[in-house]
Amino acid sequence: MSAFVAQVPLRWTDQDAYRHVNHARIVTLIEEARVALAFTGAGEEGLTGFASGLLVAGLNVEYKRQLPWRAEPLRVEITVRDLRAASFTLDYLLRDGSGPDDPVAVTAWTKMALVDLGAGRPRRLTDGERDYLKRHLGEVS
Repeated sequence: MSAFVAQVPLRWTDQDAYRHVNHARIVTLIEEARVALAFTGAGEEGLTGFASGLLVAGLNVEYKRQLPWRAEPLRVEITVRDLRAASFTLDYLLRDGSGPDDPVAVTAWTKMALVDLGAGRPRRLTDGERDYLKRHLGEVS
């Protein structure tokens, strides 16, 4: 079991007047990494259910250091915890650079809820979705 790793590019507009990545843009970078895990990565394995209803039920972000804008992508490591019937939590570690040893700039988590959008109610993880997420159980370091 290991972290899912996404390399998320920074956009020029992600920086603010202080020339570091704006705190609100960090949430967008987290979202882009989550899309890579739940839609792109899962989709490559034939798992398309996340795209039909995966909602953020909770969000927490802690800023450990300023994150200056750069042309190099950020390394975002994602692990899964609290894997339940219709929800799970994703833990994020955003590094100040693209390497595994670059310093941690941001930690975050999102509680994710699976929803049948047509019926307007929660839905359970499929066996395939559960197996996919189990591969990323653990703690980010």
